[in-house]
Amino acid sequence: MPPGSSSTWHAQRLSVVRCFARWVQAFDPAVEVPPVDVLPTRTRRATPYLYSDADVAALMAGAGRLRSPLAAATMQTFIGLVFATGLRRGEALSLDRGDFDPATGVLTIREAKFHKPRQLPLHPSTTAALTAYAARRDRLCPHPRTGALLVSTTGARLAATTVSQTFRTLLRENGIGQHCPACRPRIHDARHTFAVNTLLDWYRDDADVQARLPLLSTYLGHTDPRHTYWYLSAAPELLALAADRMQRHAGATS
Repeated sequence: MPPGSSSTWHAQRLSVVRCFARWVQAFDPAVEVPPVDVLPTRTRRATPYLYSDADVAALMAGAGRLRSPLAAATMQTFIGLVFATGLRRGEALSLDRGDFDPATGVLTIREAKFHKPRQLPLHPSTTAALTAYAARRDRLCPHPRTGALLVSTTGARLAATTVSQTFRTLLRENGIGQHCPACRPRIHDARHTFAVNTLLDWYRDDADVQARLPLLSTYLGHTDPRHTYWYLSAAPELLALAADRMQRHAGATS
């Protein structure tokens, strides 16, 4: 353990080890799973709901059917943005028009958690979607009351309550999460989904995940790369790929 590391970080690492051990135990019953109380303190996190591609497509389609063309365009853009970048809800809603540079495809997060601004290079498809939204927004709302990137039907900044209520309605209408009694889908789980999918892509590409974790931490706005380790326990497929990587590494060095 790094010197000076907190009990919370110890508990997060233990959670990853226990999840991995449970997965290995399914193939080798002799493998022992460390007890949950082996450390004096452990953190309790809400079980994340990992959205499938079909879930995201359903949410986007549902948002597109909202009565107001501006509301539909704005909600679709919000949903697409948080799933494409892992932004926190508040970060997305705090964006101003000048925070998006379509020429460079860079998004500047100024109202970040822990007051730590950052710049996010966007995928070309995300840049194109934001550019298209900005043009549509300006046609539908030529005289906004705010300089916000995402605006409501009144021309004001899109409100967190509006987003939450609409998102819950879309979840219910599409039956998303009904078969997951251990978790309740949240907007914040788009962030978890982005992180897990990024890690999965890196493992599938045989990239050096350990070396790239700090990049993901910076992109997500974590204050410390250690906070990103928790995502390693979030998906069985991720654990399987990590185990396969370890087995191949062990075979190469034996």
